[in-house]
Amino acid sequence: MACQLGNWKQKVVDLLYWRDIKKSGAVFGASLFLLLSLTVFSIVSVIAYIALALLSVTISFRIYKGVLQAIQKSDEGHPFRSCLDCNVGVSEDLVKKYSDVALNHINCTIKELRRLFLVEDLVDSLKFAVLMWVFTYIGALFNGLTLLILALISLFSIPVIYERHQTQIDHYLALVNKNVKNITDLVLAKVPGLKRKTE
Repeated sequence: MACQLGNWKQKVVDLLYWRDIKKSGAVFGASLFLLLSLTVFSIVSVIAYIALALLSVTISFRIYKGVLQAIQKSDEGHPFRSCLDCNVGVSEDLVKKYSDVALNHINCTIKELRRLFLVEDLVDSLKFAVLMWVFTYIGALFNGLTLLILALISLFSIPVIYERHQTQIDHYLALVNKNVKNITDLVLAKVPGLKRKTE
């Protein structure tokens, strides 16, 4: 199971780093097309159009193969027989594995939200409040689909940019982290009652 999860993670990394340009391009293009379609049409319309396009291709291919078999007087059978005979069901083990992983993530998220909302650590709760305040402005500027489109583009571009310019990016990130830490330490030292529990 750990080996399968490792293979799956490696496939995702290869996809995001554009190791196979055709696969990455197909996944990125299809995902971007789907999200852009959702900005224009409702999700019901998009699903219906995709289903109609797929049905048009499969029905046309089936009719073409039927006509070809009639002309050649061959008995090849159904053109999709191999696909129809395949087992496409989802196994219980697979569902259990992913539901366990999802349940673990949900429980961790609930515990962290409880910790933040019930102010177990004042500094972390204040940081969370600032983050939510920033999100109010982001929400006013962008809708959810725009954020998903930006996230998709970032997901397929940032890893490649980072891989090519890793040294410069790491240098600037270290400078930013140092400045943020200095400012945080300065604020914590000046404001009474904001010191962390560990200090």
